Amino acid sequence: MYEAYLRQLLSPLGVYDLGDGSVNGAELYALGEALDRTARRLETVERESVAATAEEEGLDRREALFARRPAAVTAQERRDAVAALLQIDGDSLTPSAIHRAIQGCGIRAKALEMDAGRLRVIFPGVGGVPAEFEQIEKIILDILPCHLEVEFYFRYLTWEECRQAGYTWAAVEDAEHTWESFQLAVPPEA
Repeated sequence: MYEAYLRQLLSPLGVYDLGDGSVNGAELYALGEALDRTARRLETVERESVAATAEEEGLDRREALFARRPAAVTAQERRDAVAALLQIDGDSLTPSAIHRAIQGCGIRAKALEMDAGRLRVIFPGVGGVPAEFEQIEKIILDILPCHLEVEFYFRYLTWEECRQAGYTWAAVEDAEHTWESFQLAVPPEA
């Protein structure tokens, strides 16, 4: 790439022998290769130095700044989590700011303000305790201000929902539910 550029740049002068077997041609080849390597390295540095485009080392280094690694897997989810965590500051105590930070970390949870000093964390669309809850709990507790009381709320099927859906024991047995699968069979949220 740079070799061709250098040849094109010098050829109008007409004083250099730029042929492939010439000393000048060999120098241009060597310089072009060095510039190509430098350009590739600079592209990597540029990509990894910006949180919005980082893929590997840039994300690893940013995630190392936090007490816990975000609960994100893909590069885009990791970028979103880093961006959300970097936005947390002294003004991040509102329920909407806390909710944005939790969502940004790749955690499908919602923080609801119950009353002064209390938050309830729910997991919409998830029956029971979410997978990897231990990691999620640690991340959420790191994000939330320490003076707030946090209550984690797990969704299970209620008897009232069973009554409203018209469930009978025969219907439950026909669906081959175990007690655990039945209590996790919560209806979709409206």
